[in-house]
Amino acid sequence: MLSRWDDAGPAGLSELDLLVYASRLIGSEPSLVVWGGGNTSIKSVERDYRDRAVRVLRVKGSGSDLKSIQKKDFPGVRLDDIHALLDRQDMADQEMVSYLAHGLIEPGGARPSIETLLHGFLPHYAIVHTHADAIVSLTNTDRPRATLESVYGRDVIRLTYRRPGFRISREVADAVAANPGAKAVVLEKHGTINWGATVREAYEATIELISRAEDAIAARKRGRRVFGPPRVGPLAPAERRALAVALAPRLRGRLGPSRRVILTYDDSPAVVEFASSPEAATLSQVGPSTPDHTIYTKRLPCCVPVERADDPEALWAAVDRSLEAFVKDYTAYFEANRFEGAELVDPLPRVVLVPGLGMFTAGRDRRTSGIVSDIYHHTIDVLGSASLFGQYMSLGAKDAFDVEYWPLELYKLTLAPPEKELARRIALVTGGASGIGKAVAHTLAAAGAHVVVTDVDEAGATRAADEIVTRVGGGRAMGIAMDVTSESAVRAAFEATVLAYGGLDILVSNAGVAHSAPVVRMQLGDWLHSFAVNATGHFLVAREAMRTLVAQGLGGALVFVATKNVMSPGKDFAAYSAAKAAEAQLAKVLALEGAPHGIRSNIVNPDAVFRDSKLWSPDVRRERAAAQGIDPDDIEEFYRKRNLLAVRILPEDVAEAVLFLASDRSSKTTGCTLTVDGGVKDAFPR
Repeated sequence: MLSRWDDAGPAGLSELDLLVYASRLIGSEPSLVVWGGGNTSIKSVERDYRDRAVRVLRVKGSGSDLKSIQKKDFPGVRLDDIHALLDRQDMADQEMVSYLAHGLIEPGGARPSIETLLHGFLPHYAIVHTHADAIVSLTNTDRPRATLESVYGRDVIRLTYRRPGFRISREVADAVAANPGAKAVVLEKHGTINWGATVREAYEATIELISRAEDAIAARKRGRRVFGPPRVGPLAPAERRALAVALAPRLRGRLGPSRRVILTYDDSPAVVEFASSPEAATLSQVGPSTPDHTIYTKRLPCCVPVERADDPEALWAAVDRSLEAFVKDYTAYFEANRFEGAELVDPLPRVVLVPGLGMFTAGRDRRTSGIVSDIYHHTIDVLGSASLFGQYMSLGAKDAFDVEYWPLELYKLTLAPPEKELARRIALVTGGASGIGKAVAHTLAAAGAHVVVTDVDEAGATRAADEIVTRVGGGRAMGIAMDVTSESAVRAAFEATVLAYGGLDILVSNAGVAHSAPVVRMQLGDWLHSFAVNATGHFLVAREAMRTLVAQGLGGALVFVATKNVMSPGKDFAAYSAAKAAEAQLAKVLALEGAPHGIRSNIVNPDAVFRDSKLWSPDVRRERAAAQGIDPDDIEEFYRKRNLLAVRILPEDVAEAVLFLASDRSSKTTGCTLTVDGGVKDAFPR
């Protein structure tokens, strides 16, 4: 590992800004810390509210992420208050947290790291604590002392595992005081502590320590295949993904009967190699590489025992049995280790390893499932590297449980904002590059949904998805090219959705075209094209959605964007009106067929939505103006005045109606038509 310190970058920065700079360098190295892990600090002199000089520890706040950390994420704690605890032999966790809250230089600020005392008890100016994969690989074996001595000699202090808190902070301080020549502390099954007289010294001491471990691992790996030949032959990539598409919705339904999950599929070479190896079944069940991982991944993954992976039904049966066994074992683990106040919330796995296929990871959103996936990638690296030095070892079940259900660690997860109305839901919107579809995609995303924006205009769909990601966060949207008249294109878009998010909860079938001409002048091609998009296209996307929703078993919502013309057809608008009437009948049939599965199907009938609409092309404007006997320039005003409320209908108005029908607010509504037309009396549903 190379130092990425750039002399030009931090020039002229304040002490705290330097700490932010170094912390981001550390956080950007995935092999040093995963999301939320690790912590850094400096000691300085500041002025308090009475303008007195006060010695202060600036330490990473609990739940903040080093790679994106800011100055505000480093609460200040009075060092005199920290040092007053050096005479104590022990201190309960909650007492420690309450005590530190009184020592904040800015009352009411961010909660300091759970390892604040570890930083404060050490005398050094700058401290860096990481959970480096390379170091954990050396300590998570049955012979950590010999391994560390062979790599570092007497340069580092080795301490056996103890959960973060008061006692380990005292032990580290005492060990450093007794070994003034040591360059670092290595905590077994946990990580490293480095220090320096400057922030740069502490950072580069960390890099140097990790590099020595990496060199030792590389020397052991040379010429060796870490996990040996596969026990189950990995399928070809196309076969893997086809099976994953078939498996993921059923797995998502099984993992989220009470609270839906977002499911991420990973078939990267390292994951497939490990999951398919003879060692996976035993190594994966030893335990996590560091305590922090249990919060996201649980102590163990679900490893599915299969002899071959090319039979979808046999594979699902094996997965289903494995999930049942996991729940039973996890519940027993909870009962054996529970303490007063601990509550079993979710006994299902977050990581599912399938030989020959790869890995599925579950989370409350795509970001979280991605974190789980990232953590298990690191776990696989550690499992392989540690096995080069001896038998892989991890925390015992009791120690792992105490971390997984540790209130101070669980506190980090409470820092996430409350879930929104459509949180954990996956929506696919057709015709989403502009107009109504784009407004719907933005509205559903703002309500918490993960949104797949599809359109024949791939660039437009991608732009719309990128706008959503900018507004609501990474992983929450993606744009896909999809021609709703193409069976293969529709299937490919749904497969991409399942591979990215695990399934589907909401379909908004919106894509449409308009052609206006009297029947006597209409070309057969125009008639057929209208039906291909406005009727058959809805059938193709609805069929794929129904297949996914039924496989999941979680219910779902289909929302069809039809038109006022279903109720009140327009003169010279036969191709559009007839095809849209077919769409509406399809939606009602789906209400009948979906009801036994908890799948609702409803219709929105808008009228005359002009803004950002590709439907209202110049030709359509001219034809519709001619049908109404008005000038094309007056068409928007004509339609506004035609409705009872005399209002313009905007894409966002339709999107609000779609949101209602897609959400649980309409959980007892199906087969319904909701008008968004300002009140066109001929189009009243009846």
